[in-house]
Amino acid sequence: MDHPTPTIRVQAEDFDLPFEIAALTAGRHDIGAVVTFSGLCRDEQGALSALELEHYPGMAEAEIRRIGALAIERFSLLGLTAVHRYGKIMPGENIVLVIATSPHRQAAFDGANFVMDFLKTSAPFWKKEHAVDGAARDWVSAKDADDQAQEKWQ
Repeated sequence: MDHPTPTIRVQAEDFDLPFEIAALTAGRHDIGAVVTFSGLCRDEQGALSALELEHYPGMAEAEIRRIGALAIERFSLLGLTAVHRYGKIMPGENIVLVIATSPHRQAAFDGANFVMDFLKTSAPFWKKEHAVDGAARDWVSAKDADDQAQEKWQ
């Protein structure tokens, strides 16, 4: 069986959620479920002025494409889009988008969740917080909870 190719982008520009959904579902009458996840930058109770994201160009896209292809195959998804931003992102702005489509809801939920869990642990992105008070902060370390979330798919 031929599997669809995931749409993967790593970009500085914001994304448009309704546009991305329409692009993935246009003319498709076999889709019964569309699950979206959009991650936003938090202000950490007013202490954060921005989040700076860096990535390894080429490798980040390749890893997200690999993760997306695994999700399509494992959950029989009809389509998948993943967009991850880089650069300086302000509180309230979009960081990441995952859209999974399938004939039924559970596969779409599982596929989107799978992609996010692996994005958090496997894709080469680095985050640095910028404080409102101008204090220098270190690059954000990986969280044990993210590793545990990813391990449930093994």
